Amino acid sequence: MIQREKMAALGQLVAGIAHEVNNPISFIYGNLEYAGQYVQDLINLIEVYQQEYPSPTLKIQEIVKQIDLNFLINDQQNLMDAMYRGAERIRSIVEALQNFSRLDEAQMKRVNVHEGIDSTVVMLQHRLKKTINRPAITVFKEYTNLPLVTCYASELNQVFMHLLNNAIDALDESNVNSQWSLANDQGRRTKDIGQIHIRTMLTNSDTVKICLADNGPGISESVRSRMFDPFFTTKPPGKGSGLGLAISYQIVVQKHQGKLTCNSLPGQGTEFIIEIPLQQSELN
Repeated sequence: MIQREKMAALGQLVAGIAHEVNNPISFIYGNLEYAGQYVQDLINLIEVYQQEYPSPTLKIQEIVKQIDLNFLINDQQNLMDAMYRGAERIRSIVEALQNFSRLDEAQMKRVNVHEGIDSTVVMLQHRLKKTINRPAITVFKEYTNLPLVTCYASELNQVFMHLLNNAIDALDESNVNSQWSLANDQGRRTKDIGQIHIRTMLTNSDTVKICLADNGPGISESVRSRMFDPFFTTKPPGKGSGLGLAISYQIVVQKHQGKLTCNSLPGQGTEFIIEIPLQQSELN
């Protein structure tokens, strides 16, 4: 219950931050085009002056030298492009935060689950980057064209967050160690590189299946048999509450009438499989 309250509070915080950031970044992004045009107009004016007055005064020559005018003119487009990319990156993060929190969808609604997965991956980008202990973790996505799914979107996003965080933790702790992976079922057998493979599909029974696999050290049978028990964890003190998987199981099985299973063997990675019906009884 405490963990769920924390996640609810996180959702509210995320939504608030996204809202506060969205307005100023939209203003900046929307005005970058005009700023770029203004700068280009000034450069065009300078070039006309240079053509009409090819012999500037000594004072103008000194200023041109001080500011390195030729470099400034040549580099301004690179600067504007960098600002565009930065603003676009912030906009994508804000959109991911909004999709993740989905406080406006506390009730069951039909949503695109791929957006929830993508938003969660964006929020975890900082954990996927290269560290001193391991290379960057690569995320592979193989999405099937799914219809909208009836679900509690914000809670399903919490499940994605828990499972992806666990996968990253496993890859961090093992440093991969040349393991072969369940994630490599499409021929991507790469040693020493952390991988997370996300697949979605629609089964014949009108059930959506979401598979999240990593090429970490795997899980023993003794651990797998208890992994969904509340407060059970193999992580060192302070690193895990033992509630993430228990809450994920509750959200998938009890709230969505679905299934959450785990396939894993020591040395062969771990795969979590989420299965939920396309439709829930509340909207039938």
